[in-house]
Amino acid sequence: MGSQSNVQRRMEKEYLSIGLLAHVDAGKTTLSEAILHRTGAIRSAGRVDHGDAFLDTDAMERDRGITIFSKQASFTTCPERVWTLVDTPGHADFSTEMERVLQVLDCAVLIISAADGVTGQVCQHFVSDMQIARYLFAHSFPFTM
Repeated sequence: MGSQSNVQRRMEKEYLSIGLLAHVDAGKTTLSEAILHRTGAIRSAGRVDHGDAFLDTDAMERDRGITIFSKQASFTTCPERVWTLVDTPGHADFSTEMERVLQVLDCAVLIISAADGVTGQVCQHFVSDMQIARYLFAHSFPFTM
C-alpha cells in the first residue's frame, strides 16, 4: 500500500521544461548554474571561464568556453513542481541543436545582454510558431552617473 501512495504522489506532480535561449556569451550557462545552485540542485555554481560549469561537460565545450550540446538538469521549486532546465548553445554554428530543443519545451526564456544587444538568429527562433510560453530576461544594462 505504501508504494501505491508513492505512485499517486508522483502522478500528482507537475513536470515542466524550460529552455534558455540567447546568442553566444549572453549568460545562458551562468544563469543555469545560478538557478541550479539556488534551488539546491547543485552544491556550488560553476563558471564557464573556469571550465567547471555543471552543464558544460564535453571536453570541446570546456576548451572553447561555449556550450555546444544542449544539456538538461532538473530542479524543484516546491514538492509538486519539477522543472527540467535546458541550456542551449548560442553560437550560430550550433543553432540546429537549439532548434531541436524548442520542440520539447513548455516555456522558453530569451536572455539578452544589454551590452551586446539582440541578434536576429535568436529572435527568429524566439518568435517562431512554437506554442510555448516565452519570457524575456535582460541584464548588464550600462548605467551612467
